Amino acid sequence: VFAKARIFGEPFKVLREDKTLVEYYTKLSSFHSQYRMIGNNYNQVVKELRCHFSEKKAMALLYKLENCTRELVSLTREIVELTHKFEERWSQR
Repeated sequence: VFAKARIFGEPFKVLREDKTLVEYYTKLSSFHSQYRMIGNNYNQVVKELRCHFSEKKAMALLYKLENCTRELVSLTREIVELTHKFEERWSQR
């Protein structure tokens, strides 16, 4: 079929596999699974704080947890931004 199409002058596409693209999306998939684990652990920590600590101590620890969550959110925003830049650059090829 390929040879016949070339003989009759039908256009064809050349597909290239970009290793960096595959690697990047593999890392993103890994991040996604890690975020799910963090979410699960987050819920367990909050439950344990509520059950085993005084309200004052639990609030202090939740404050620290909240700050770590903010850092994670800012990191996630950077990842999304980099992904958009990567997709723009890759689609221009």
